[in-house]
Amino acid sequence: MRAAGFRIDQGPQGPVLALSGDWTAGGMGDAGRRLLNAMRGQPFKHWDIKDLGKMDTAGAFILLMAGGGKIPAEVFAARPETARIVALVDSVDERAERKVVHVDPILRTLEKTGRGVAEFGAELYRTLAFNGHLLATAGRAIVQPKRIRWASWFSQIDRSGLDAIPIVAITTFFIGAVVAFLAADMLQQFGAQVFAVELIGISVLREFGVVLTAVLIAGRSASSFAAEIGAMKMNQEVDAMKVMGVDPFDALVLPRLAALVIMLPALTLIADLSGLFGGAIVAWTKLDLSPAFFLQRIQENVGAMQFWVGMSKAPVFALVIAAIGARQGMAVGGDVESLGERVTSAVVQAIFAIIVIDAIFAMIYLELNI
Repeated sequence: MRAAGFRIDQGPQGPVLALSGDWTAGGMGDAGRRLLNAMRGQPFKHWDIKDLGKMDTAGAFILLMAGGGKIPAEVFAARPETARIVALVDSVDERAERKVVHVDPILRTLEKTGRGVAEFGAELYRTLAFNGHLLATAGRAIVQPKRIRWASWFSQIDRSGLDAIPIVAITTFFIGAVVAFLAADMLQQFGAQVFAVELIGISVLREFGVVLTAVLIAGRSASSFAAEIGAMKMNQEVDAMKVMGVDPFDALVLPRLAALVIMLPALTLIADLSGLFGGAIVAWTKLDLSPAFFLQRIQENVGAMQFWVGMSKAPVFALVIAAIGARQGMAVGGDVESLGERVTSAVVQAIFAIIVIDAIFAMIYLELNI
């Protein structure tokens, strides 16, 4: 490899740039920098390449700069391979220098809106297809119980239900206590502190117990379902199941759905008892209402109807949480970024769905006067 070099001769029509050596990334050294300094802002129009050796794209780029972005075609007439390299670098440089087209803000907004609507429609279609497949899988499991993977069911019941008991019980205990404190502060002003029992009972049994439990399970299990199934999808384990003739819905989705449908009502019952216990302690210490009196008023004035109203929401919340978590997991692509987006979407969509469904239940029970 010969080191790149150059000299500037004075010709009859002006300065002549005479090149020598290999103008490549490895042999150029500081010749390129010295050549650009020698330009002094005036590109060379006359060239002598008799002593020029090898040249690659790095050398062609420097020579194009020395020529002011253009080199006369006749310079490399005797060396077509070198002319092709220069033309390739010149074409790439021209594409890089194209001006950015400024799109009208209104057009950009309309385009973004259109993309959003199209994506919403596609997501709705994929969700309906997922729910249809899940419904068919559940129907087959009912008709053919031998298809049920009991080991997966009990494993998910343990992980999604039993492991969540401490956090559900502690959270609802403090929520019941907070409701009792608020009731005590407000009702004592009117001398009606005895009605704090009804306020605690109705709020915990009808709303707080089931909704808080569902929100906790959404944050805990929906994200877990999406992450677990999504990781298997990234590692092509789901595709391997299909190749082996195993329906991923039977092995992955249905056990998680069944586990939540079974355990969320049980967790709601624990949440109700814990919330009432927290409210009873505050009522006893702050309002001097004994636990026996507290239970008596719960039985007489609150009744079992409030409990069943809250409990009726639990299976619906369980279905929605499990379906959303599994749906987002099955939609994960092949990269980690997609996994993070789907896990986040699973939690957000599950909590949003819980709030909307709870509002729908409230309107239905209002119309039924329950």
